[in-house]
Amino acid sequence: MGEIMLGIGDIAASACGGDLLVTMALGSCVAVVARDPRSGAVGMAHIALPAAPEDGLRGALPGYYASTAIPALFRAMERTGAPANGRGLQIKLIGGATILDRMGSFNIGKRNVLGIKRLLWQYGLGAVAEDVGGELSRTVRVEVPSGLVRISSPGLPVWQV
Repeated sequence: MGEIMLGIGDIAASACGGDLLVTMALGSCVAVVARDPRSGAVGMAHIALPAAPEDGLRGALPGYYASTAIPALFRAMERTGAPANGRGLQIKLIGGATILDRMGSFNIGKRNVLGIKRLLWQYGLGAVAEDVGGELSRTVRVEVPSGLVRISSPGLPVWQV
Protein backbone atom coordinates (compact mmCIF):
# COMPACT_ATOMS: atom_id res chain seq x y z
CA MET A 1 0.00 0.00 0.00
CA GLY A 2 1.39 3.33 -0.95
CA GLU A 3 1.38 6.45 -3.03
CA ILE A 4 2.74 6.13 -6.55
CA MET A 5 3.78 9.54 -7.94
CA LEU A 6 3.84 10.07 -11.69
CA GLY A 7 5.74 12.86 -13.37
CA ILE A 8 5.52 13.99 -16.98
CA GLY A 9 5.89 10.97 -19.26
CA ASP A 10 5.46 8.40 -16.49
CA ILE A 11 3.18 5.37 -16.58
CA ALA A 12 2.18 3.25 -13.60
CA ALA A 13 -0.30 0.45 -12.93
CA SER A 14 -1.29 -1.32 -9.73
CA ALA A 15 -3.64 -4.01 -8.56
CA CYS A 16 -2.70 -3.55 -4.88
CA GLY A 17 -5.62 -2.41 -2.78
CA GLY A 18 -4.85 0.78 -0.91
CA ASP A 19 -2.44 2.13 -3.55
CA LEU A 20 -2.96 5.67 -4.77
CA LEU A 21 -1.74 6.87 -8.18
CA VAL A 22 -1.02 10.61 -8.17
CA THR A 23 0.04 13.12 -10.78
CA MET A 24 0.31 16.82 -10.11
CA ALA A 25 -0.03 20.13 -11.92
CA LEU A 26 -1.59 18.95 -15.19
CA GLY A 27 -1.84 21.94 -17.48
CA SER A 28 -1.97 21.06 -21.16
CA CYS A 29 -0.83 17.54 -20.24
CA VAL A 30 -3.46 14.81 -19.94
CA ALA A 31 -3.76 12.02 -17.39
CA VAL A 32 -5.22 8.88 -18.94
CA VAL A 33 -6.67 6.67 -16.22
CA ALA A 34 -7.49 3.06 -17.06
CA ARG A 35 -9.34 0.63 -14.80
CA ASP A 36 -10.07 -3.05 -15.23
CA PRO A 37 -13.55 -3.45 -13.70
CA ARG A 38 -13.02 -7.21 -13.19
CA SER A 39 -9.83 -7.03 -11.12
CA GLY A 40 -9.87 -3.42 -9.90
CA ALA A 41 -6.40 -2.83 -11.37
CA VAL A 42 -5.76 0.82 -12.17
CA GLY A 43 -3.20 2.46 -14.43
CA MET A 44 -2.34 6.03 -15.33
CA ALA A 45 -0.20 7.81 -17.91
CA HIS A 46 0.86 11.49 -17.72
CA ILE A 47 0.98 12.53 -21.39
CA ALA A 48 2.65 15.76 -22.52
CA LEU A 49 2.25 15.75 -26.33
CA PRO A 50 0.00 14.02 -28.85
CA ALA A 51 2.57 12.31 -31.10
CA ALA A 52 6.24 11.40 -31.12
CA PRO A 53 8.38 13.32 -33.61
CA GLU A 54 9.16 11.72 -36.96
CA ASP A 55 12.84 11.32 -36.03
CA GLY A 56 12.16 9.11 -33.03
CA LEU A 57 11.56 9.51 -29.32
CA ARG A 58 14.75 11.42 -28.52
CA GLY A 59 15.11 9.54 -25.25
CA ALA A 60 11.67 10.55 -23.95
CA LEU A 61 9.79 8.39 -21.49
CA PRO A 62 7.18 6.16 -23.17
CA GLY A 63 4.36 8.10 -21.54
CA TYR A 64 5.51 11.45 -22.89
CA TYR A 65 3.69 11.11 -26.22
CA ALA A 66 0.13 9.81 -26.61
CA SER A 67 1.23 7.71 -29.59
CA THR A 68 3.53 5.66 -27.35
CA ALA A 69 1.80 6.12 -23.99
CA ILE A 70 -1.49 4.41 -24.81
CA PRO A 71 0.09 1.10 -25.91
CA ALA A 72 2.56 1.27 -23.00
CA LEU A 73 -0.29 1.91 -20.53
CA PHE A 74 -2.17 -1.10 -21.86
CA ARG A 75 0.99 -3.28 -21.52
CA ALA A 76 1.40 -2.07 -17.92
CA MET A 77 -2.23 -2.96 -17.25
CA GLU A 78 -1.69 -6.42 -18.78
CA ARG A 79 1.11 -7.02 -16.27
CA THR A 80 -1.50 -6.55 -13.49
CA GLY A 81 -3.70 -9.20 -15.11
CA ALA A 82 -5.95 -6.90 -17.19
CA PRO A 83 -6.99 -8.06 -20.69
CA ALA A 84 -4.65 -7.55 -23.65
CA ASN A 85 -4.84 -4.43 -25.83
CA GLY A 86 -7.02 -2.56 -23.37
CA ARG A 87 -10.10 -4.69 -24.01
CA GLY A 88 -12.79 -3.92 -21.46
CA LEU A 89 -10.89 -1.16 -19.69
CA GLN A 90 -12.74 1.89 -18.40
CA ILE A 91 -10.93 5.07 -19.44
CA LYS A 92 -11.06 8.53 -17.88
CA LEU A 93 -9.31 11.65 -19.23
CA ILE A 94 -8.22 14.60 -17.09
CA GLY A 95 -6.31 17.74 -18.11
CA GLY A 96 -5.75 19.20 -21.56
CA ALA A 97 -6.14 22.77 -20.36
CA THR A 98 -5.12 25.96 -22.10
CA ILE A 99 -2.31 27.28 -19.93
CA LEU A 100 -0.06 30.16 -21.01
CA ASP A 101 -1.67 30.12 -24.47
CA ARG A 102 -4.79 32.21 -24.02
CA MET A 103 -4.83 33.13 -27.72
CA GLY A 104 -5.03 29.44 -28.66
CA SER A 105 -1.97 29.65 -30.87
CA PHE A 106 -0.74 26.16 -30.07
CA ASN A 107 -3.82 24.42 -28.64
CA ILE A 108 -1.58 21.76 -27.10
CA GLY A 109 -4.18 20.71 -24.51
CA LYS A 110 -6.89 20.30 -27.13
CA ARG A 111 -4.48 18.51 -29.48
CA ASN A 112 -3.50 16.15 -26.67
CA VAL A 113 -7.11 15.24 -25.91
CA LEU A 114 -7.96 14.70 -29.58
CA GLY A 115 -4.82 12.64 -30.18
CA ILE A 116 -5.56 10.44 -27.19
CA LYS A 117 -9.19 9.94 -28.22
CA ARG A 118 -8.07 9.02 -31.75
CA LEU A 119 -5.73 6.36 -30.36
CA LEU A 120 -8.35 5.01 -27.98
CA TRP A 121 -10.81 4.68 -30.88
CA GLN A 122 -8.23 2.52 -32.68
CA TYR A 123 -8.51 0.13 -29.74
CA GLY A 124 -12.30 0.32 -29.79
CA LEU A 125 -12.36 2.37 -26.58
CA GLY A 126 -13.74 5.72 -25.53
CA ALA A 127 -13.67 7.66 -22.30
CA VAL A 128 -16.41 6.86 -19.78
CA ALA A 129 -15.70 10.21 -18.09
CA GLU A 130 -13.54 13.24 -18.65
CA ASP A 131 -12.64 16.55 -17.12
CA VAL A 132 -10.69 18.32 -19.85
CA GLY A 133 -10.08 21.79 -21.21
CA GLY A 134 -10.56 25.08 -19.46
CA GLU A 135 -7.71 27.02 -17.89
CA LEU A 136 -7.17 24.93 -14.74
CA SER A 137 -4.08 23.24 -13.43
CA ARG A 138 -5.23 19.88 -12.07
CA THR A 139 -3.82 17.35 -9.62
CA VAL A 140 -5.24 13.83 -9.98
CA ARG A 141 -5.46 11.09 -7.34
CA VAL A 142 -6.78 7.64 -8.26
CA GLU A 143 -7.59 4.97 -5.68
CA VAL A 144 -6.90 1.27 -6.26
CA PRO A 145 -9.06 -0.83 -6.57
CA SER A 146 -12.14 1.43 -6.65
CA GLY A 147 -10.80 3.61 -9.47
CA LEU A 148 -12.22 6.66 -7.71
CA VAL A 149 -10.68 9.74 -9.35
CA ARG A 150 -10.34 12.89 -7.25
CA ILE A 151 -9.24 16.13 -8.89
CA SER A 152 -8.02 19.26 -7.18
CA SER A 153 -7.00 22.70 -8.35
CA PRO A 154 -5.76 25.64 -6.28
CA GLY A 155 -8.62 27.60 -4.74
CA LEU A 156 -11.33 25.08 -5.67
CA PRO A 157 -12.99 22.26 -3.74
CA VAL A 158 -11.98 18.70 -4.70
CA TRP A 159 -14.22 17.06 -7.32
CA GLN A 160 -14.61 13.59 -8.87
CA VAL A 161 -15.04 12.07 -12.32
